Amino acid sequence: MVGDILHLESGDSIPADGILVGGHGIRCDESSATGESDAMKKTGGSEVWQRMVEGTATSKLDPFIISGSKVLEGVGTYLVTSVGVNSSFGKIMMGLQTETEETPLQAKLGRMAKWIGVLGTSAAGLLFFILLFRFLGGLPNNTQTPAERGSVFTDILIVAITIIVVAVPEGLPVAVTLALSFATKQMYKENNLVRHLRACETMGNATTICSDKTGTLTQNKMTVVAGLLGTHTNFARDIDMSDEEKTILTFAAAFDRLSPDIRRLLLQSVAINSTAFEGEEDGRATYIGSKTETALLTMAKDFLGMGPVAEERAGVEVVQLFPFDSDRKCMGVVIRLANGTYRLLVKGAAEIMLDLATGELPDITAQSLESFELTESARQRAFANIDDFATQSLRTIAMLFKDFQQWPPIGVHTLEDDKSMARFEDVCQDMTFLGIVGIQDPLRDGVAYAVKRCQDAGITVRMVTGDNLTTASAIAKQSGIKTEKGLVMEGPKFRQLSDEEMDKALPNLQVLARSSPEDKRILVKRLKHLGETVAVTGDGTNDGPALKLADVGFSMGIAGTEVAKEASAIILMDDNFSSIVKAVMWGRSVNDAVSKFLQFQITVNITAVILAFVSAVSSPDMRSVLSAVQLLWVNLIMDTFAALALATDPPTEKILDRKPTPKRAALITTNMWKMIIGQAIYQLIVTFVLYFAGYDLLGYDTKCSGLSGQDFTRCTDTLHTELNTMVFNTFVWMQIFNEFNNRRLDNKLNIFEGIQRNYFFIGIN
Repeated sequence: MVGDILHLESGDSIPADGILVGGHGIRCDESSATGESDAMKKTGGSEVWQRMVEGTATSKLDPFIISGSKVLEGVGTYLVTSVGVNSSFGKIMMGLQTETEETPLQAKLGRMAKWIGVLGTSAAGLLFFILLFRFLGGLPNNTQTPAERGSVFTDILIVAITIIVVAVPEGLPVAVTLALSFATKQMYKENNLVRHLRACETMGNATTICSDKTGTLTQNKMTVVAGLLGTHTNFARDIDMSDEEKTILTFAAAFDRLSPDIRRLLLQSVAINSTAFEGEEDGRATYIGSKTETALLTMAKDFLGMGPVAEERAGVEVVQLFPFDSDRKCMGVVIRLANGTYRLLVKGAAEIMLDLATGELPDITAQSLESFELTESARQRAFANIDDFATQSLRTIAMLFKDFQQWPPIGVHTLEDDKSMARFEDVCQDMTFLGIVGIQDPLRDGVAYAVKRCQDAGITVRMVTGDNLTTASAIAKQSGIKTEKGLVMEGPKFRQLSDEEMDKALPNLQVLARSSPEDKRILVKRLKHLGETVAVTGDGTNDGPALKLADVGFSMGIAGTEVAKEASAIILMDDNFSSIVKAVMWGRSVNDAVSKFLQFQITVNITAVILAFVSAVSSPDMRSVLSAVQLLWVNLIMDTFAALALATDPPTEKILDRKPTPKRAALITTNMWKMIIGQAIYQLIVTFVLYFAGYDLLGYDTKCSGLSGQDFTRCTDTLHTELNTMVFNTFVWMQIFNEFNNRRLDNKLNIFEGIQRNYFFIGIN
């Protein structure tokens, strides 16, 4: 309850929001709630207030305990300020409880069902009253017994009711369910775990996909592919670094030039100033930790002769650690050297690190670490390399160092709780620039082709990422998302736009950089407002509202949190964008299956209703050529198998060669109406000719000519039954052959295309 005091200790999951009353060394993991991976240090509320009164408070002071996070270390107590739906975690969970919207297909089928119901009821009512008036008009001359008259009236009523039953396509729900179930099973084989069946057909009509970058478009496997040692020595591997003014060395040639002292310094910057460690994954040795740090360790192992990381760190005395800070964009470590001096090693975002440097090592072959002034020309040369790397979608990391005679240095501020520890801001000044590395997160295989196929299919692909503008644009160009007229925008700027300005920018927006989960949610909301059918990917807890708001939410099966998976409609088991294209294909296949069956079913129903209506009205005894049992057999047996046969056609790549079906597009297209009306006319002509001219065509008029009395009556009854049976069989066989015709929804003639891959269709027919 609000006002309660709760005790915190390491390992606890925090159930409610609150303010820290007091404690010791409390650090919380808020990644599941905020997406930030850093451990957040908590300070007591009274201490923060006192510092605010004194004017010494900084943005680092954080007394707030957030629900949904976990206590990593420390003990303490906190005052509960909000619980349930009013807490941070509660608001996220409530954001997931959006109302389930009716899919376009469901809406269209609902409208069509009402339309067919009205027509079927009208036809049945008209037939009932026509036959009833005929029955009543013949009563004065009717010599039948009351029971026989009652039986005739019952037959009239049954025929009318049967017309209603036949008119309504009962097999349609079966076809939809079968198509969705079959697609779901097949999509699972394509690494799409469908949580909600409705997502299948919705994905088929998607008009835009908002995709994450890391792990979805890219492999999330960082590799150092280029760099700069000092400000003069460039090295690269497998990327375009051609420049007439620069000499580009291979990795081996560049690192072979290093003097022993600079090599040792570079090795310390990589191995000691790192939180990654050695371990095993899938039975093989690897580095575990930040992808950036594992990439640097791999480079050190391959080209700097680094042995096991544990051995490299074993002989080094670490005096102070500066953990990675998302605001500073860097991390550092202080080590004590053998000669008794201290060395500060810092690495982080290159453009920020370069601003902290005032010195450089101009000659990487020199036997000493003497620092020289970093000239303006050298600084600009380094910045040019950073821009060059960024345009090639490389993440840039710079390394700095500085030696001190004692630690903490004289005149710097120390930490209040430990006077032997210096403040980072005071010591990270006038640093010496060591070098820059460009780290590549390569595109997944097939991503560029998958994006191209989406664009060919009329689907706009947008990239939503936390990367900077230059890197995001470069990756978007590599993957084919960014075009010449495409708009690239940063999240903070995007969220400041008015609704009208957003609506104007969205048609051309292709990349949203430096974006937050809230930016993603706003983007999805405005796209839906413009009438788009939106698919979106997400992996974090705070992606939940955007995933739920989207028409189809894709969560990551490998990197995704449980909240993200719960909010999504489909889980990408391989976190791969190419799997989304498979979902589009199967979604369109579902819509096609429904259209194929609808085309087949309406043709059957129109033919059956008109045939039954006309034959009943024209018959002297007011009986339909198709009995009630025969009509129900067609409805229950034939339609069910046809639904299974037409719902299991697998999609082909050609299904992506057309644009998405608009939400307001008619359920029955012009081509479908041509097929339905043409087939209905053909089938009615054949059955009417058989029914009305069958006696003459088949010579039945002469078969009973020599008989009289009861023999003649039995003979004519038998021939009449034979003719009716022949009409029914002809009707059924025409539906079977029409099933082949309905495998196509276009005007092309090859109705057997891909039939060998549909074993259900072959078996049923």
